[in-house]
Amino acid sequence: MGHIKQSISWWCFTQGDMTIERMARIAADIGYEAIELVEQEHWQFIKDHGLAIASLRGQSSIEEGFNRREHHARLEREVRANIALAAQWEIPNVIVFSGNREGLDDRKGAEITAEGLKRVARAAEYEGVTLVLELLNSKVDHPDYQADRTSWGVEVCQMVDSPAVKLLYDIYHMQIMEGDIIRTIRKHHT
Repeated sequence: MGHIKQSISWWCFTQGDMTIERMARIAADIGYEAIELVEQEHWQFIKDHGLAIASLRGQSSIEEGFNRREHHARLEREVRANIALAAQWEIPNVIVFSGNREGLDDRKGAEITAEGLKRVARAAEYEGVTLVLELLNSKVDHPDYQADRTSWGVEVCQMVDSPAVKLLYDIYHMQIMEGDIIRTIRKHHT
C-alpha cells in the first residue's frame, strides 16, 4: 500500500488558545505533512517549519458560488488570483464551492457550475494547481448547498472535462448525505 499524505485543517483548531506555533509543532510531531486552509499571514511560518500547505480557499463565499452566472465574473477574479497565489506558494489545491440552490434545479445548477469552472480551469492547468469542488452536506451544516451529492459533483467534473478540476470528497459531509461511503468511493474513484 502506498504512503498516505495526511493534512489537518487549521480552522478546526482556531477556537480557544491554539496558536499557529503550537499547532504546527503538534501536527509535525504526529506526522502530518501539511496544514489546510491556513490564513495567508501564517504561510511562511508553516513552510519554515517543514510543513506544506495542502489547500487554500479559492473564493470568498460558500453560499454565493459557481451555480449562479451573476457570480461568475467575481469568482473568476477571485479564483484566478488564488490560483496564482497557490502556484507561487506551491499549494496544490484551491477549494471552490457550488453555492446554495435558492430554488435552482439541480441539472441547471450543475450546468452553470461547470460553465463557471471552465472559465478558470485552463488557468489552473497552466499553473499546475487543482481546483477541488467541495461536496458539503445540506442537512446539518450548510442548508441549501447545491453540491451535496457525489453524483452531482461527478457530473460537474465530467462537464468541465479538465484534469485540473476534481472533487473534494469530505467523508463527514457525504456520510450525512448519502451513507455507504465506501461503495461510493469505489464507484467514482479514478
